[in-house]
Amino acid sequence: MADDMGLTGVSLGIVITVISSFINGSTFVLHKKGILRSRDRGGSYLTDAVWLSGTLCMIIGQIGNFLAYNVAPAVIVTPLGALGVLFGAVLASWILEEHLNILGKLGCVLCCCGSVVLIIHAPAAVATSRLELEERLSDPVFVTYVLLVVLILIFLILWIAPAHGKSNIMVYVAICSLLGSFTVPSSKGLGLVAPDVFGEGPVSSRALALFLGLLATLAVSILIQFFYINKALECFSSNIFEAIYYVAFTSTVIFASGLLFQEWTALSVTDGLAMLCSLATVSVGVILLCISQEALITWKQKETREKTD
Repeated sequence: MADDMGLTGVSLGIVITVISSFINGSTFVLHKKGILRSRDRGGSYLTDAVWLSGTLCMIIGQIGNFLAYNVAPAVIVTPLGALGVLFGAVLASWILEEHLNILGKLGCVLCCCGSVVLIIHAPAAVATSRLELEERLSDPVFVTYVLLVVLILIFLILWIAPAHGKSNIMVYVAICSLLGSFTVPSSKGLGLVAPDVFGEGPVSSRALALFLGLLATLAVSILIQFFYINKALECFSSNIFEAIYYVAFTSTVIFASGLLFQEWTALSVTDGLAMLCSLATVSVGVILLCISQEALITWKQKETREKTD
């Protein structure tokens, strides 16, 4: 019976993740379409119906991710999130009529494959109780990392983004990706703390404070991501942004989870080499995606030689 229940939980998590990936992939496209529509009309995209539908998709997708992380293991849920890149590319070519040539398609495939291998061989992030989570959250290494990320985010938001955000896609990508250091751990933490808060018996003030802190952290990080995602879509292609954002977000989450759950010491040589190879694959995919918009590819051979008598 236990095996059957475990299989059911994993299967349910996979189904939720695939659906959430499709919804998340459509979010960027709908937001971009709404921004373009409002720009043509000369109004604000905040009141555009298509943009609002993209916002609704983002909310549903985040809820789906939260449910999936608390039903199935992260090593299954996170790699399937790469499907959102493919869904987004297909929808963008259909709805936004954004041309994605062979280099862009290969870049998407390499990003997805590299990210999947990266997460499969990454250290497992496992926590089984609120007390264990509290102990790991107070670890000096993780606290130092969080403070460093906060300082970098402040620097990017206050100084770099106003000056270079509209000309360099990596500025907005960096802001949204670094916030992944708070989004995913908060989602997992809420799932661990919720039974102590909403379960039977008296609720401890410590558990309630941790729950509210994680909830506030999750809400703030999602809202900031939401703001800068839309700023990025105003300036850049949705295909390019979504692919690079997914790769950077995934890498940041892996690093933050590794620090939080302290599993890097258990990494084998094989897993370490696999992670290096997958990072190289992802890097090549990102480069292909970046140059695909300016590359001109033709499969027809042009005759350049002139006949001479």
